[in-house]
Amino acid sequence: MTTPAKRPKSRAKSTESNGADSAVQVLRHFRSVFNAVKTHFQQVEKRAGIGGAQVWALSTIQGQPSIGMNDLALALDIHQSTASNLVKGLLKLELIKAEKNGPDKRAVQLYILPSGRSLLKKVPGPFSGVVPKALSEMDPKTLLRLEKDLSALLKRLNTDDRAAKTPLGSL
Repeated sequence: MTTPAKRPKSRAKSTESNGADSAVQVLRHFRSVFNAVKTHFQQVEKRAGIGGAQVWALSTIQGQPSIGMNDLALALDIHQSTASNLVKGLLKLELIKAEKNGPDKRAVQLYILPSGRSLLKKVPGPFSGVVPKALSEMDPKTLLRLEKDLSALLKRLNTDDRAAKTPLGSL
């Protein structure tokens, strides 16, 4: 009795299968990234009592005493109104102070208070979050490739560019 010969898999089916497998793996990677972000910011909030975006803003103010609102927004790569909302919360908690010392009396300079310094000592790093830290440690060639590939994904998703200025800790 002879065994029937195995039919070779069609190339198209094999390619589709590999593409589907890759899509599943990429989706799993995104889930892992989101889980790492969520876990980090949950730990931050549990220890500090404030959100991750506020911690990042607070650490930036500590690192750049007398920083202004626009410069804080630039440092965090967020919209100015988002920075303003973060600052309002930090002022309300009395973790920072705002002064109008410069030539333009409308502009405020931000300073961390001792209570803010104490809070930052409790917080697990990195203050900016795990994704910005990991990205800063990657080589430029990899970052360029990742930027190109994620841009292609975002184009397919037809995303709103304004969402790019929302801190991960606020999602």
